[in-house]
Amino acid sequence: MENFVYPGILSAVALLVYYFTLAMSGVARVRFKVPAPLHEGPEAYVRHVRAHQNTLEHLVLFLPGLWLFSFAVDPVWAAGIGVLWPVGRLMYALGYYKAAESRSIGLYLSMPPIYIFVLGSLIGFTLKAF
Repeated sequence: MENFVYPGILSAVALLVYYFTLAMSGVARVRFKVPAPLHEGPEAYVRHVRAHQNTLEHLVLFLPGLWLFSFAVDPVWAAGIGVLWPVGRLMYALGYYKAAESRSIGLYLSMPPIYIFVLGSLIGFTLKAF
């Protein structure tokens, strides 16, 4: 059970990265004077909001995938593979804040763990079933 501490720590880090994008979206709302509940504004504001929304969209795949893989395959491997996600998402957000074209490296870094987790979990649980 002690090996599950690593996916636990990684989950907390992933949530902090998500919270960072949430906070930056709020800061952008104030900086660009976009009143709630509007989401229309200057392109720089919209990039902050999209970085936040895109991170949320990926978080709902990442966290369950991380834990499914942890149980189906191995929690240490899950954490080792999964560490790419928060690093990639942070790079994605910081790049997106500068220009939409600058987000690609972070996106490409953060996507493989999700694919590995979903497919690996399916294979791991299928093998355990037989």
